[in-house]
Amino acid sequence: MTFQAPALTPEQKKELNDIGLQIVSPGMGILAADESVGSMAKRLTQIGVENTEENRRYYRQILMTAEDRVKNFIGGIIFFHETLYQNADDGTPFINIIKEKNILAGIKVDKGVVPLAGTNGETTTQGLDGLAERCAQYKKDGADFAKWRCVLKISATTPSSLAIMENANVLARYASICQQNGIVPIVEPEILPDGDHDLKRCQYVTEKVLSAVYKALSDHHVYLEGTLLKPNMVTPGHSCPTKYTPEEIATATVTALRRTVPPAVPGITFLSGGQSEEEATINLNAINKCPLPKPWALTFSFGRALQASALNAWRGEKENLQVAQDEFMKRAEMNSLASLGQYEPSTESDGAASQSLYIENHAY
Repeated sequence: MTFQAPALTPEQKKELNDIGLQIVSPGMGILAADESVGSMAKRLTQIGVENTEENRRYYRQILMTAEDRVKNFIGGIIFFHETLYQNADDGTPFINIIKEKNILAGIKVDKGVVPLAGTNGETTTQGLDGLAERCAQYKKDGADFAKWRCVLKISATTPSSLAIMENANVLARYASICQQNGIVPIVEPEILPDGDHDLKRCQYVTEKVLSAVYKALSDHHVYLEGTLLKPNMVTPGHSCPTKYTPEEIATATVTALRRTVPPAVPGITFLSGGQSEEEATINLNAINKCPLPKPWALTFSFGRALQASALNAWRGEKENLQVAQDEFMKRAEMNSLASLGQYEPSTESDGAASQSLYIENHAY
């Protein structure tokens, strides 16, 4: 019989659980504003804006200084290291601005993907070295949760057992280190939408990956009540010729989660995975309306699917600040409603919101 040495005190467990529950309070989700400098370059280039630190800061300021009503829709914001230490025009640190709105700050702590030898182009995620020290500093500087992304691909030969096991163990080590430092880990095993696989294949792979992740979390004695999961929705590959309804996607997604994710986990915060803003919102709404029992909060942790219209409205012009904030607020409110299963899709097609945000082999 294995023996578990006490990893966390009751007080530590309570703090972690309280943080997790606050982030996924009813109607709340996460804004993923943790794009790296390289990822922001891609976003800004698309709208003809130079990728300078000042432009990145000013754009993030648009999101951070949205009207106070945003606190009803956003429970947490994930920062990139650079952004965590930036200030608004008046000198107020971004982290202070969001905390005044009772929004919790998160931080991306992984160091990106690296090739996994002996596989067909698969990867693992680096960044465990020095993670404990970084988490301790981030906690001191106001961060209450963290994110770590692992990436898996569906093809004729992938994901391999090696890639599934390696990424599950890396996520478990990360989660354990975060919790030791009072930080709630968001566990993100993303299965990319690249390929022509159908819905059934994505569901099967998602179940295999999540099963391995929760086995690893158990092996590492991670306190599940103090974690959040950030998975892909179960969707067909981007090149799949078959089109599925939001209800079919919802049933496949909830079924996969029910088979793999313990009810102890407070919330599941979906990534948008290259879906258009509107598509991600409609599918999230269908997931919450799915009649199958769902013991966790099911909400959003969107980056592109919360920001595409705002970026498009801003276009690097300071006079567009208000219209960009309005677009961001609109998407935040729509996803808040979707997280409650109360979103009513508009019949008129909104240009930017309906455009695909798919990027092949997407990296942050």
